[in-house]
Amino acid sequence: MDETAQRRQVPIQASPEKIDMKLEIAVIPVADPERSKTFYQSLGWRLDIDFQGDDFRVVQFTPPGSECSVMFGRNITAAKPGTGQGLHLVVADIVAARIDLIKRGVAVSELFHDAGGIFHHSDGRGIRQGPNPERKSYASYFSFNDPDGNGWHLQEVTARLPGLPGDTSFSKQLYRAVWGERT
Repeated sequence: MDETAQRRQVPIQASPEKIDMKLEIAVIPVADPERSKTFYQSLGWRLDIDFQGDDFRVVQFTPPGSECSVMFGRNITAAKPGTGQGLHLVVADIVAARIDLIKRGVAVSELFHDAGGIFHHSDGRGIRQGPNPERKSYASYFSFNDPDGNGWHLQEVTARLPGLPGDTSFSKQLYRAVWGERT
């Protein structure tokens, strides 16, 4: 029996330990890869890949400090251009990030926050102008679109919450410790 056949016969055991799963790439649908490449370069993102085959193109950028990249091109997704929505970039200083993008020529929204304090609603309900009045972590945003209309939000995170275990009483205690009582 050759080595390949022997490997196929080794049973695969599921590990009871946690398996690391890292979000590596977010694919966004675009109409014109060259126009999108120019746009994402203007943001100051690192160009990782620009590969073209006979019937496809793959362009990949990584935002500064991110471990997740953005990929777009030709014939790499069936999604319609501009349908990528709810993409979030986390920054430590929402005001500085907004100023930086404006200086780069990006049309950005005004700063906003959710009145409830947790997350902005896609329908605009509960959205208030300006950053969160107490500048709570996870609570202040602004947005922009790429040339195809793919929607990005920048979110200010100044103190990261730990991952929450399944114990909801712990989750409630942690929420109160970070956010206070909800009104």
